Amino acid sequence: MKADTIFYNAKVFNVFLKKFEKKNIAVKDGRFLWVDSGDMAELEAASSVDMHDKFIIPGLIDVHMHIESSMTTPSRFSEAVIPHGTTTVVADAHEIANVAGLEGLENFVDSHTVIDIFYAVPSSVPSTNNTMETTGGKIGMDETMALLKNKNVICLGEVMDFNGLVNDENSVISGIVKTFREQRPNFPVEGHIPKVEGLNLARFLFKGINSDHTQQNPKSIEEKISSGVFLQLQKKSVSKENMDVIIKNNFCEYACFVTDDVMADDLRNGHLNQILKLAVCCGLPVETAIYMCTYTPARHMGLRDRGCIAPGKIADMVVLDSIDDFSITSVYKNGKIVHNTDCDKTQAVNKSVFPEKLFKSIQCRKLTLEDLLIKVTDDEDVKEAVCNIIEIEKFGTFTRKTKKNVPVVKGMLDWEKLNLSLLIVMERYGKTGQITFALTNILKEKGAVGTTWAHDHHNLMVMGTSPEDIITLQHKLLKEQGGYGVCAGNEITAFCPLPIGGIISDEPIEILGENLSRVRQGMIDLGYENSNVVMSFSTLSLPVSPTIKVTDKGIFDCLTQNKIPLVEELI
Repeated sequence: MKADTIFYNAKVFNVFLKKFEKKNIAVKDGRFLWVDSGDMAELEAASSVDMHDKFIIPGLIDVHMHIESSMTTPSRFSEAVIPHGTTTVVADAHEIANVAGLEGLENFVDSHTVIDIFYAVPSSVPSTNNTMETTGGKIGMDETMALLKNKNVICLGEVMDFNGLVNDENSVISGIVKTFREQRPNFPVEGHIPKVEGLNLARFLFKGINSDHTQQNPKSIEEKISSGVFLQLQKKSVSKENMDVIIKNNFCEYACFVTDDVMADDLRNGHLNQILKLAVCCGLPVETAIYMCTYTPARHMGLRDRGCIAPGKIADMVVLDSIDDFSITSVYKNGKIVHNTDCDKTQAVNKSVFPEKLFKSIQCRKLTLEDLLIKVTDDEDVKEAVCNIIEIEKFGTFTRKTKKNVPVVKGMLDWEKLNLSLLIVMERYGKTGQITFALTNILKEKGAVGTTWAHDHHNLMVMGTSPEDIITLQHKLLKEQGGYGVCAGNEITAFCPLPIGGIISDEPIEILGENLSRVRQGMIDLGYENSNVVMSFSTLSLPVSPTIKVTDKGIFDCLTQNKIPLVEELI
């Protein structure tokens, strides 16, 4: 029998035994043919490679992520992650679906990539409903059925609308989940279950949800896995305490690591490999960490043709100099080398093609200084207004509500006097023109931050301590047809253009990442404090992320979905 290539003298990771073994590997037609410790004299090979005792592991598999969170196209994303050892992802492209519906999603799915990209049916487009947010597209029953015809669609994307699923059998999300389970009963139904426990957790799971990727703690890990939830642990869930729970209970069989969202500037330095290394630093044995980045995610998604180095499986593998620092020397896809550190070469990809209308998707008017005058009363005797203020936690994306007495001058809120920030969300699809105002205490210096990359509806959002900077930045976002920017002293100090649907760019990741890095530093210079300022700001508009968020439709309590007034009382 003939093989295409035989790789000799390698330390091969056996996922079934969770250990490395001295083996040789034969590859034929893009799949592993034979893995054995003998000399493989029975095989002829067109070529052979001496691995010189290097370590070989399966290609890394990320089964919960959003390409648009890297603000890039599938083709550019593929190009960026190959050097970091990622060879397969399952993408929930609900961001482009929120902007451009089924057509935009199909543009994504049709992109040429070197890595394998499977897709989820976006279940929550919009993330809640059209009374809480305005989107450019929607995914309902008809769109779900259309997507199920695509062989690369292998799961239902994260279900985020708790109330719609558990309290309303006639809601869109209830219909989508029911339809999906009827049509694909053996496919995973992904969940978004932050801070949900007890009976509420049971009610969610009863509807068919079987995974969760949100922030975890030791208690939630034990409760959820004990309840049959497959956990997808992203970076913010990787801690010593959480890894201890995984080790103590042998929970590695019921969990994996995922990236969820990786910013473009961070993507320059790593992808799933970074989380793997962090888990090891937090006490998880390296063999277990590799297992949870290869075999368990493949098994969860039903990808039985990968995730291990064994006969008949797809020949995706990562070659390491050392497992101590996880230093990657080369990456193989379908048995062919696609990245080689020695010659600093990664296989290039074709640029993605998107329709012209996606480059002209920001349809809202220019703001004026007069628009920022917030009138709360005609009674000039009113001196103060009790306002609801949004505060952020300094780690993660959660927020909380506080109250503050804000001066009222001639019927207008004098929010600047208290060094508050004005937060504005504008409907950008040309449908209603609605604007919501909110107040935060996030920025400490004079300036503004703004974006059209505002989860998940991606309406235009600007927050600032200076009206002039808010106006300047809003005009810049309109001119560039989308982006992420910072303004100070009435000048744009950093800007990352996102011209495709206002949320992605086709620039190489190095250029895109550098632009975003400058925005990130600009936000920090304005006094924004958070472990990830970009994601923190962008999720101020996500009405399914606890506790209080803002959309073009208003300010909302994310659990009850009740609207919260900006002004509670006039004094």
